[in-house]
Amino acid sequence: MKRSFRGLLATFLGVAIVACGCVKEGSGDKPQPALPAAERFEVFQLLNPNDIPYRIPALATTKDGTLIAVADYRHSGTDIGVTDKGRIDLHYRLSYDNGHTWGEVKPLIEGKGAEATDFMSVGYGDPCIVADRESNRVLLLSCAGNVSFQNGTRQNHQNIARFYSEDGGKSWSAPEDIAESIYSQFDDSKYGPVRSMFVASGRIFQSRTVKVGNYYRLYCAVLVRDKSAKHMNYVIYSDDFGASWRVLGDINKPAVYSTADEPKVEELPDGSILVSSRYEGGRYYNIFTFNDAAAAQGSWAKAEFSGASNNGVESKDNSTNGEVMVLPVNRTKDGKDMHILLQSVPLGPGRANVGIYYKELYDLLDYVDPSSVAGDWDGVKQVSTMNSAYSTMAWQKDNRLGFLYEEETHGASTLAYGGYTIVYECFDIEDLTEGKYTYRKE
Repeated sequence: MKRSFRGLLATFLGVAIVACGCVKEGSGDKPQPALPAAERFEVFQLLNPNDIPYRIPALATTKDGTLIAVADYRHSGTDIGVTDKGRIDLHYRLSYDNGHTWGEVKPLIEGKGAEATDFMSVGYGDPCIVADRESNRVLLLSCAGNVSFQNGTRQNHQNIARFYSEDGGKSWSAPEDIAESIYSQFDDSKYGPVRSMFVASGRIFQSRTVKVGNYYRLYCAVLVRDKSAKHMNYVIYSDDFGASWRVLGDINKPAVYSTADEPKVEELPDGSILVSSRYEGGRYYNIFTFNDAAAAQGSWAKAEFSGASNNGVESKDNSTNGEVMVLPVNRTKDGKDMHILLQSVPLGPGRANVGIYYKELYDLLDYVDPSSVAGDWDGVKQVSTMNSAYSTMAWQKDNRLGFLYEEETHGASTLAYGGYTIVYECFDIEDLTEGKYTYRKE
């Protein structure tokens, strides 16, 4: 991004809220959230500081266009296992009209907290989700149990809970723990046995190009804590819609090592795999290049930092996870077909002012290696003007970007680790890019 562009970030206050009337009467003395040319809806609300808070949004679009929003409902006020026997539920909500209206809030699964009779049912959190593009199946993964990520050991760690919906998100199966099938793949690696891991929240990515058997391939990014307590990022993949998972590439060569934190994953226009990892001040990016995509064979390059120093994705004074996405577009000024890469982060300073960066991918030279991806982003759309943090995206059937993010819309939670209202907005590509691009349906 050009340095002068950062100075153009505008703060919009006192703009009317469309579509939901989400701010209560009498709240006019509070800062009002920005409203770009988009619809806005408070999907999961924290109206009072003593309410049970929400965190960690996930969003998917089903084959028929239903939007599924999921988030933690944190009775414990914090992550899995930080509070002993801390209860966390998962709540979900559906929209059948591209986010214009939303159905009632429903429990997808309720943690049992101190009343749990087994380890996994204490709490469930950090959801990630994908809806199959060719069927009504939906897959959701989450952390589960009563051990924090930092305190995990090979023998005593968080579970990885798997849920399925066979009816487009209306109903959900009981959770199954799949952690051992993934942990065991690291046992004989030079970094293993690993102490702990979790699948990053938000969006599970389904390939646009690789189909094996009945399903297009799924990719998840994971944060792993190795035997020496170093943090690593890997990508795992599934060719059977989450029934089984394998580590992508050499088990001894992580996508990001030492500087790794919560990651996201996306497929670049040539079919290679991009990992985006949270880091103070920006992101780390790396690319997996296939020599045999069907067999999932290939190798990772060297991860590169993106931030203020290289006109990249700057997340000023914070380290917060966001979403990454590639979309096909047409460049307005000359009619050229290409793609853009999106990355959401809090612009800062601190966990505030969530926005969406965009970068033009005109040809292979724009993503030939991680340094090409990391540097020289082209612009940014500021979405929130308030304290705001995690975010995720889904492409809607009306060819708009659904965006779900955490915001202190009505103030902060009184609990030690806080919580947010989970806000939905949607954007045309023109809205995001100041008219520089339009969506190109492939």
